[in-house]
Amino acid sequence: MPNLLIELFSEEIPARMQKRAAEDLKRLVTEGLVQAGLTYGGAAAFATPRRLVLAVEGLLGASPAQREERKGPRADAPAAAIDGFLRSTGLNKDQLFLRDTPKGALYFAVIETPGRDASAIIADVLAGVIRDFPWPKAMRWGAGSLRWVRPLHAILCIFEDETGTEVVPLQVDHITASNTTQGHRFMAPGRFGVHGFDDYRAKLKAAYVLLDGADRAAQIWADAQNLAFAQGLELVEDAGLLSEVAGLVEWPVVLMGRIDEAFLGLPPEVLQTSMREHQKFFSLRNPKTARIEGFVTVANILAPDGGQTILRGNQKVLSARLSDARFFWENDLRRVTSEGLEGMGAGLAGVTFHNKLGSQADRISRIAALAREIAPLVGADGDMAAQAARVAKADLQSAMVGEFPELQGTMGGYYARAVGLPDAVADACRAHYQPLGPSDDVPSASVSVAVALADKIDTLTCFWAIDEKPTGSKDPFALRRAALGVIRLILSNAVRAGLSDLFVRANRGTDAADLLAFFHDRLKVYLRDQGIPYDVIDACLAMPGNDDLTLLVNRAQALAGLLKTDDGTNLLQGFKRANNILTQAEAKDGVEYSYGPDAKFAEGPEELALFDALDLAEATITPAMETQDFVAAMQAMAALRGPIDAFFTAVQVNADNAMVRRNRLNLLHRIRATCLRVADLARLEG
Repeated sequence: MPNLLIELFSEEIPARMQKRAAEDLKRLVTEGLVQAGLTYGGAAAFATPRRLVLAVEGLLGASPAQREERKGPRADAPAAAIDGFLRSTGLNKDQLFLRDTPKGALYFAVIETPGRDASAIIADVLAGVIRDFPWPKAMRWGAGSLRWVRPLHAILCIFEDETGTEVVPLQVDHITASNTTQGHRFMAPGRFGVHGFDDYRAKLKAAYVLLDGADRAAQIWADAQNLAFAQGLELVEDAGLLSEVAGLVEWPVVLMGRIDEAFLGLPPEVLQTSMREHQKFFSLRNPKTARIEGFVTVANILAPDGGQTILRGNQKVLSARLSDARFFWENDLRRVTSEGLEGMGAGLAGVTFHNKLGSQADRISRIAALAREIAPLVGADGDMAAQAARVAKADLQSAMVGEFPELQGTMGGYYARAVGLPDAVADACRAHYQPLGPSDDVPSASVSVAVALADKIDTLTCFWAIDEKPTGSKDPFALRRAALGVIRLILSNAVRAGLSDLFVRANRGTDAADLLAFFHDRLKVYLRDQGIPYDVIDACLAMPGNDDLTLLVNRAQALAGLLKTDDGTNLLQGFKRANNILTQAEAKDGVEYSYGPDAKFAEGPEELALFDALDLAEATITPAMETQDFVAAMQAMAALRGPIDAFFTAVQVNADNAMVRRNRLNLLHRIRATCLRVADLARLEG
């Protein structure tokens, strides 16, 4: 079947836009082709700094002819109605036909649409995609009307089938599609023709262009690791930088340099951040000393001198950048030594956190007070937690964080140690922002946990108090991330705390119930990602103590484990059957069957066995629930499966004898009450 190859050749596309642009090209073109009647077998999109490419396999050579029968007005309808129908179909009245229906004689039209050649469809679809491409930012150049991320120079668009390859007739502004492209800007600038995707990819490689970004990234990483290993160094992983650099070069050439001895005393994070942000360098670490001693840069050209001139230029610029970083570092150390860390942070009194919530200094005071209260819950010293909270954000006033905001917290840890503060305080300065995302590390040191929780809970309660809550996809203050951070801190450290009480302590203007509901929604998403179904979570949320997240999750995990067993699923059916019969009887009789059943009214061994099984289960469940041993309680409940099944098989609950019926309904209430002590099984599906 025919294949299609498209290349949109332009000036350099920003690396951050390439992946999305390739996905958009694939989506928009394939959707347009399918809507026009051209199905396909497969499609793959690629991006380099200078081109977006789409290869489509197994495309139909033409769209199929279509025949549509459309129902029109009645035969005796007003002329205006019939004329309107004719206009909508593009036919004349002689081309209509009448058909008798239950509604009388109606006009019908048959509209036949002939198939179209694939080339014509491709030209229409691609022209529309190019003109309306969803770039985050686009520009216009020259006298044309086309907008593109950077000036678009050429379009390659060829359609290949068993008869050969043809250029799709397409023109967008001044650009006419062809079957030619060009290779590397410097090493192979001439144009050349291609006649299919495999030929195109091979010729590009011969012209110093690696088409696939994954191939470029893999080559960069492998070459960088080999260079580092040869010098006894190790490459510091940085997936984001690797992806970005792979989008900056079409032919990656990896070069390695050394950092001047004068800068090796800078903190490793400072060296890494400066090189990554300013020059897109990878860091090389000495595994024996943990110092950053070298760097890897990626050139886009095979230089005649092996890259030595490039390296000298890079090292000259790097030295200037690191000189600035060393100045910031030394200036901050002098300042913190003379003023103390709290002195460095004194200027935060003049920095507004939010116009309704006061300054950063006001916020720090709130966090310190809350950290002191949280400290006993996580095994931390209250005074030390408050001290850590008071200095944790002081580095926001440092020159280094002013230059590299991403180092906030990290630099605070260094400055805290420099002035002799306890390690627990320094660690809290570094860790109290964590976790920043779903894959970020969670602090485990008690003081760090106390300050991190206080920081995030203060943020949430304050914004809740001023009614600044997330709405739909908008969350300008990252409150969802803060809530997930609290959840992960609590669960990872098995913190036992009632969130509602903490919310009120943090800010008495907070609607604690509404904020807790927000947490429950976040928790559902978090636990669902771990394989716990929503209905299981709902069954546990309905129980007392649902603001103690550790208790709640322990209960949910135990219930989810029970429901994975045959006993659990069958017990659930028995519970639902008992609950349904009891609910219907109570509604019918207008009474509540909640009195204790008496075994002396039992008839038959199955009914007596259920009494004994409930006695045995309750003897285990009661102490297990007191110690919050949900696994033991669930196991005891699961043991009821057999006796309940046997009871319903052998016994008719709605017996003719009123006394026996009432006793059996009370027995069903006992089943329901026993099970509901563990979780609200009525909320479970199935």
